Amino acid sequence: MLSLRYPAGYPDLSKAMSQDGASQFQEVIRQELELSVKKELEKILTTASSHEFEHTKKDLDGFRKLFHRFLQEKGPSVDWGKIQRPPEDSIQPYEKIKARGLPDNISSVLNKLVVVKLNGGLGTSMGCKGPKSLIGVRNENTFLDLTVQQIEHLNKTYNTDVPLVLMNSFNTDEDTKKILQKYNHCRVKIYTFNQSRYPRINKESLLPVAKDVSYSGENTEAWYPPGHGDIYASFYNSGLLDTFIGEGKEYIFVSNIDNLGATVDLYILNHLMNPPNGKRCEFVMEVTNKTRADVKGGTLTQYEGKLRLVEIAQVPKAHVDEFKSVSKFKIFNTNNLWISLAAVKRLQEQNAIDMEIIVNAKTLDGGLNVIQLETAVGAAIKSFENSLGINVPRSRFLPVKTTSDLLLVMSNLYSLNAGSLTMSEKREFPTVPLVKLGSSFTKVQDYLRRFESIPDMLELDHLTVSGDVTFGKNVSLKGTVIIIANHGDRIDIPPGAVLENKIVSGNLRILDH
Repeated sequence: MLSLRYPAGYPDLSKAMSQDGASQFQEVIRQELELSVKKELEKILTTASSHEFEHTKKDLDGFRKLFHRFLQEKGPSVDWGKIQRPPEDSIQPYEKIKARGLPDNISSVLNKLVVVKLNGGLGTSMGCKGPKSLIGVRNENTFLDLTVQQIEHLNKTYNTDVPLVLMNSFNTDEDTKKILQKYNHCRVKIYTFNQSRYPRINKESLLPVAKDVSYSGENTEAWYPPGHGDIYASFYNSGLLDTFIGEGKEYIFVSNIDNLGATVDLYILNHLMNPPNGKRCEFVMEVTNKTRADVKGGTLTQYEGKLRLVEIAQVPKAHVDEFKSVSKFKIFNTNNLWISLAAVKRLQEQNAIDMEIIVNAKTLDGGLNVIQLETAVGAAIKSFENSLGINVPRSRFLPVKTTSDLLLVMSNLYSLNAGSLTMSEKREFPTVPLVKLGSSFTKVQDYLRRFESIPDMLELDHLTVSGDVTFGKNVSLKGTVIIIANHGDRIDIPPGAVLENKIVSGNLRILDH
């Protein structure tokens, strides 16, 4: 039987009815609900000004389609019994791709590329206001600075014209556009488009929370950007897709702007443009080997004869441990994706891009429980022809989600060259240390205040810091270092200290006299 989510006020009569009767009843309820939502959306649309009307209508139409699918969904979206390991040749090792070398005409290959960065996120989880891409990550450079430097370096080196496209959300668009002026003299053409703005819905009634199109005042929390799976429709609707196809561009390289490892890789691009078997891939997903820290990451599987991305939220509860197993599912999605522009256009016009719905429950500041319906860009892999996974080195996955990640990329573990971070040659083993900074370090401003300078971490394996801890200048950390200041205590690591395989606890204050 269908698992319909009953809104408040509707009795669950289905248990008292025959199977057929229950299905019919549920269908009636579903139709009533869709009608109610349609009326609410029409009311919202009437509040749009003439210059907002067209894009608001597109957004609300997109939401209605997603909501319709949401009501049709039945339980977990994958049948666990059909999930298989992908065939050997469907995930290629990066070494094999790289071994083919590069053609003499690499410039003409590069000129077929557009770089797209997902730039919809705010820096709130790191205690910052505004777009996350504007947080300083290395030598005062922001994520956006590093991205522009990387592409400018490509364009200068190969005398090419690779453009940068930012997919903003209504949360990040205004602040991002203000900052773009500073790149006017860089050798990179920068374009932006906005992902959709969808209404959050009340968890009980399943009706939109918003009463009008504004997103200020009472309406601030009524809207949300519906995940990066929205890129296909928004990119198409913006007109940029057709513009780039008209300019002879053939592929987009899509990645999260906070993944500092997601640089343009010439070997992968060459593999796309000049495939060894003569048959071009429409979609390439970069995957990398799982570690214990990545057990929740989406993995590539074979499902009904096609490559399919399976996320932990889609897995039936009984199989979650199996999904997390590093031995069965050895790789996970880095969200570095290479996608054919012509294929996006074809599938978008056929309404044939199929992505599972992610139901994300939230509680608003006033205590109201809402849900937002989202999709993920990688989930569309099954809709494309001749898709491929490439198992890339871990260095292509360097996301900065927390200040613990920030400490790693600011340290001497990495050197910065033309916007790209590479692991220092002085580091004797290629793995990145495990760093866990406690809640006193969560906000970027608190984190920066607690380090007079970033410690030497070249020989570090594991660092755990908890409580009120500060670091003096030129501290060196080696092996496993654990520093725990209990509640009410404070630990000041003195300037020049060398901590190797040490546990520091209790109270250590260094006072000026």
